[in-house]
Amino acid sequence: MELQQLRYVLAVAETQNFTRAAQRCFVVQSALSHQIKSLELELGVRLFARTSRRVELTDAG
Repeated sequence: MELQQLRYVLAVAETQNFTRAAQRCFVVQSALSHQIKSLELELGVRLFARTSRRVELTDAG
């Protein structure tokens, strides 16, 4: 796990929104989403439950 990925996870957890988290981290939303998906694959768990309107931490998250 990279420190940058952890920053992204924390930003999404705090904002509960990928777009606002990306703005906070000064990256484009697609890059942030890619990094979080990569981390989830590395860990073998989903960190966030995503719907079209909400983002919530899972128990693993």
